[in-house]
Amino acid sequence: MPRFSPILNSVNPGPVTDHQKGINRRHFFGKASTGIGSAALATLLGQSGYAQSRSSFPNHQAKAKRVIYLFQNGGPTHVDTFDHKPLLKKLHGKQLPAGYVEGKRFSTMTQNVSSKLVLDSIEPFAQHGESGAWVSKLFPHTASIVDDLCFVKSMHTDAVNHAPAISFMLSGGQIPGRPTMGAWLTYGLGVEGEDLPGFVAMTSISKGTSCGQIFYDFYWGAGFLPSRFQGVKFRGIGDPVLYLENPPGVGPELRRGMLDDLAELNARKFDQSGDPEIQTRIAQYEMAYRMQTSVPELTDLSDEPQHVLDLYGPGVTEQGTYAYNCLMARRLIERGVRFVQCMHAGWDQHNSLTTELYNQCRDTDQASAALVKDLKMRGLLDDTLVIWGGEFGRTPFIQGDINNRPRWGRDHHPYAFTSWMAGGGIKPGITYGASDDLGMNAIKNPVHVHDFQATILHLLGIDHEQLTYRFQGRRFRLTDVHGHIVNGILA
Repeated sequence: MPRFSPILNSVNPGPVTDHQKGINRRHFFGKASTGIGSAALATLLGQSGYAQSRSSFPNHQAKAKRVIYLFQNGGPTHVDTFDHKPLLKKLHGKQLPAGYVEGKRFSTMTQNVSSKLVLDSIEPFAQHGESGAWVSKLFPHTASIVDDLCFVKSMHTDAVNHAPAISFMLSGGQIPGRPTMGAWLTYGLGVEGEDLPGFVAMTSISKGTSCGQIFYDFYWGAGFLPSRFQGVKFRGIGDPVLYLENPPGVGPELRRGMLDDLAELNARKFDQSGDPEIQTRIAQYEMAYRMQTSVPELTDLSDEPQHVLDLYGPGVTEQGTYAYNCLMARRLIERGVRFVQCMHAGWDQHNSLTTELYNQCRDTDQASAALVKDLKMRGLLDDTLVIWGGEFGRTPFIQGDINNRPRWGRDHHPYAFTSWMAGGGIKPGITYGASDDLGMNAIKNPVHVHDFQATILHLLGIDHEQLTYRFQGRRFRLTDVHGHIVNGILA
């Protein structure tokens, strides 16, 4: 068989093949690349990259314009945070009834352990606000905003280990290689600003933790979408984005001239090959040029009032902390960034529930609540969707020795967990769905990951079945072939 089979090409057409067939915008780029400055060209490229989707989306009235996803890597324990289960105390130390675990798949750390003893919540719960939401003592700041939140307590997923579960939550597929949510949204809706990327990712981890998760680049990747839609990671130390500064001897005028020449050469190359990555190269050169001024202004916190800094708590001015990233998320969306993904690792408490869970809550509770309060004070919460949650929950039974409290832990648990949402068209002050009396299974209004994703897209004005991208002979979407909108949480 020839190396480039026409049969294979007809089944799995690519952008270069399409270009050779003359079905893309070749002539537009050929003409646009002559006699136009690269700043204008890059703008055209950026808009043309979104042109098809912008003609269709949003395809209904959007309630949210942007998203801040406070992703808690490692799987926060729902029964120790927001899902109050009094029966855990009554059955503490006793064997979990077999009916709760029959046919269930857990990680290899507890799958074959015959004795699964019930473990009570490590801190007491109390009801808060007019909504009466149950919140653990570990989250006093979140408890103060419960009337602005919607707790979804019937989340469930298909994956039982971290990387597949995180990939599933963010991209709709357990195997890396699919576009993540932020990439889909910037592809479908475009960007609001011109001086910063449409999709930014930031990571943090509690100091001294022994249970942090690795941050893989595919967590903010574009998959098979053109790579200009991938998230730009802002670093937690030093320059947020590398190589933005001009080297010694290179001034703005010289840099501008270099980019103009490069843009023209790249546009000519695109005219020959049709490779969409050439468009990405031009657009990213231009974005980097604009970020030389926008990023220093973004990260200069001298214009933040002291009472706002105090709201976010200790560490807010320390680059790389969760509090700093939450404040930066607000500043990013104020400057037109469509999707901000703040990922905080350290929730994987297999044997450190009574020590490191306290650290996690201390490092994230105040800043998470502050972000919601800050957005609300500025009138931004109405059209900004804030999401808090991880990839799964943790088992109601113990991992470890029930008689050794300092080493108590819980294993991964995909069958029920809790996320909360605020703003952007979400009904505030409610609890949606429920797990059973031990927090083992989602039994009332279960919300699958794909349902969650479909609802997020709906809030941004997108029909999740319509936002697709053709790749390898089929049209892919964030929700794969699943997903239903959770109407019960919509305002």
